[in-house]
Amino acid sequence: MAMTETTNTPRVLVAGCGNLGGAIASLLTDSATVYGLRRNPDRIPVGIHRLKADLMHRHSLEATVPENLDVVIYCLTPASYDEQGYQDAYVNGLSNLLATIAGQPIKRVIFVSSTSVYAQDDDSWVDETSLTQPRRFSGEKILAGEQTALESGHPATVVRFSGIYGPSRRRFLEEVIEGRMDPQKPAPYSNRIHEEDAARVVQHLVERVLSGQSLQELYVASDCEPVRLDEVVDWVRQQTPCAEPAEGARKGGRAGSKRCSNQRLLETGFRFRFPSFRDGYRGMIADR
Repeated sequence: MAMTETTNTPRVLVAGCGNLGGAIASLLTDSATVYGLRRNPDRIPVGIHRLKADLMHRHSLEATVPENLDVVIYCLTPASYDEQGYQDAYVNGLSNLLATIAGQPIKRVIFVSSTSVYAQDDDSWVDETSLTQPRRFSGEKILAGEQTALESGHPATVVRFSGIYGPSRRRFLEEVIEGRMDPQKPAPYSNRIHEEDAARVVQHLVERVLSGQSLQELYVASDCEPVRLDEVVDWVRQQTPCAEPAEGARKGGRAGSKRCSNQRLLETGFRFRFPSFRDGYRGMIADR
């Protein structure tokens, strides 16, 4: 209806409207007119205004991105998992979009980031004040994207997600069940967030912006229970029949060993539907 297009209705752009971006966009349709941008717009959920554009080509953005936006959410994954892929996804694409919206009075740019920017490997707690010295080019490029957003001239907030899992991200669970995961004990600490909660985090922050509430520049988004990887594997094995560990089964992750604190996020009033891995994986196991 035309009413949804009036200037009284907030206007939100989700750049990178894939699995997570699409879920975020869908949650926001009750409070805003939502535009989803991706190269394959037919994959954008129903109810979202579909925009076809390539973030690597500024001219396509200039012809497509709406005016009078209130919030821009940048939620990309690399097209390729090499250094250039990360540079394009987290820095070049963002730079092109920021150039396109440069003249708009954006209330907030929200940049979806990752806890891979931390390199701590000593079981320590990390939060928004902790040192970031990523050991891999992926983390370096994501950190560069954060700085690009924060230095854009628009109010900006970075959300660092830990490992996202859920019904559309079942790889770890299937590896355990099929005997392809056998971590040594004690294994490194691991951190995760259910995909439903991940989308709800961004929805929560956007709705704070639209209601005139303040946001900080950085939030760590991870569930309430960092846990050693072997404990997660042992718990899954107790819940459902699993194959014996195969020869060459994966021994652990590659994310060091740290514990992510979500205290700043909780202080905004956000509450998790899946506060621990048990809450999330229990339903996924039942659905099998």
